[in-house]
Parts: sequence; structure tokens; C-alpha cells
Amino acid sequence: MPDTFLSRILVIVEPSGDDRLVATTSAELLSGARQFAAAVDACSWGGPALAAAAGRYGAARLFSVAVPEGELPEPLVARALAASVLADPPDAILVPHTNRGRDVAARLSVLLDRPVLTNVVGLERSDEGLLAQHAVFGGETLVRARFTAAGPELFLVRPKTFVAEALDGASDAELVGLAAADAAGTNRARVVSKYTPQPDAIALDDAAVVVSGGRGLGNAANYALIEELAALLHAAPGASRAIVDAGWVPYSHQVGQTGKVVKPDVYIAVGISGALQHRVGMKDSKRIVAINSDPDAPIFSIADLGIVGDATKVMPRLIAAIKSR
Repeated sequence: MPDTFLSRILVIVEPSGDDRLVATTSAELLSGARQFAAAVDACSWGGPALAAAAGRYGAARLFSVAVPEGELPEPLVARALAASVLADPPDAILVPHTNRGRDVAARLSVLLDRPVLTNVVGLERSDEGLLAQHAVFGGETLVRARFTAAGPELFLVRPKTFVAEALDGASDAELVGLAAADAAGTNRARVVSKYTPQPDAIALDDAAVVVSGGRGLGNAANYALIEELAALLHAAPGASRAIVDAGWVPYSHQVGQTGKVVKPDVYIAVGISGALQHRVGMKDSKRIVAINSDPDAPIFSIADLGIVGDATKVMPRLIAAIKSR
């Protein structure tokens, strides 16, 4: 097979809201798409400023959908893109496995009458086209799936599946405006407030070190220990689903099957038992350190270093030791 065996792949690109402009997960997908297709296009709602950023990662064209203030982008993007895809179908559409990505993919699936392959952790070429890899049984087993009917193939791809690699000397993507056709009742929701992380916060997706806390911290106030250690290590603070559901921290901190997938150099799990759903989101970290009072906690089965002890007693001593250096 040739180096690029597909004609065109289209990637849904999410704006990042910082000076990178393109979210890390989207940069990963643009970079990954270049492995399979002769041409890569992007679709976003971030405006003209994204053209340079999308081009840097290999997009030839950026289809930009205008989203009025106070409206959700997903319904508009899906409607506008569906019309474009029907007129000029790509071989495949790659969508980041994020909250917004899942919304766009679901709407596209209905509008295009095409199924979606979700929770993709790898893509590979075959004589029949793209093969999607899916982690099942908590990531212990990989299964492969592919489309058998002709038409655009929809893939929801997990973060960290590909490595974001910018191209040297890349040109800006050609900007192409897309308008969404009116469809009564499809966008009744309105944005009333937004959560914006601190501008100097380290993004969970990009952090080389992640410090996550769980129920073993005892109460919400003790999450300050996680934030203090993370600040000392120039790390991102994370969390288990249990304390996110309990309202201790925002959902943006959640690591796991229903949160973010991270692959840092070091992952420190504090007071986290290591349920299967959490391990799916962090088990591929290069080094795992676990602090838990239960010596039989599942997290120790994948930890490189384990500390058996009360997290609220171990953490202050660990923080003091780091400060002394």
C-alpha cells in the first residue's frame, strides 16, 4: 500500500482558548491523520485565527462555522459540516473523544445516517481501509473494528492516541466559511456561564507530572494537599470520579474512563483505590506512584512505587521533604 492510502480525512478541531489556539487533542488528530491521507482538512468554530494553527499541524483547509454569542457550537457545527460532507465526502472523519466531540459526532451520525466507532485508541491501515483499535475490559484487551459499507467513516478518538507534531514551515490552512442551515428546535440551549481555568494552570492533558486525589483524602479541604504538591512539582492536579461526583473539584480535573486519559512521565495517585475505570485513564503513565492506606488496593498492582499509609499524614511529610530541597 502507498504511504497515504486515503484521499482525504477531515478532523474536528476544538479551539483551546490559549496562545496555542488548537486544543492538544485536535493537534494530535491532525498529526495522526497525516499518516493515512494525502489531504487533511479541519473543521472548527474558532474563527480565522485558527487557520495558522491548523495549518501548522497539516490541515490544508479550515472549514470555519460562525457561532453567535450565547449559542452552543455543536449543533451548528454538525449541521454545517453534514451539508459539506454530503456535497464532498471525505474518506474518514476524526473527532476528539471529548464532551464537545461526542456531541458533534452523535449529531453527525444522525444527519449522515452513519454509525460511529467510539473510544478508539489506535488506527491502522489495512487492505479494507482504516482499522480502529478499541480497549476493552479496562484496557486489558484490544479489539479491532472497521466499516464495511461505503461512505464517510466516523471515528471518536481518545486523547494521546497520536503525538502532536507540528510541520516546519507549514502554510496557513485555507479558510472556508460554512453556514449552518436553520433547523427549528435543534439549538434551544443557551450558554449562561463558563468555567475558565487559571491562565497559569498546567493543562491536565499536557502535564509531564500529574498528582491526583481520591476519597482517601477524607474531605474536600484536604484536596489542598494535592494542589500544593502539584504546585511544587510543576504538575497538574487531577482527581478520581468519586470526589468529582462529590463536588470537591470540577469535572475538568477527572481522570479515568469518563474523564481524561493522561500519559505523563509521573502519575501520583493519592488516596485512590484504583478502580478499573480510573486505571483506564492513567495506566500508561511512564511511572506510577501510589499512596493508599489499604495494602490490597488495586492501584498497587500497577504502581512502580507504593506507599501504604494515611494520605493525610503521608502528604504533609512528602511536601515538607520537597520544600527542604
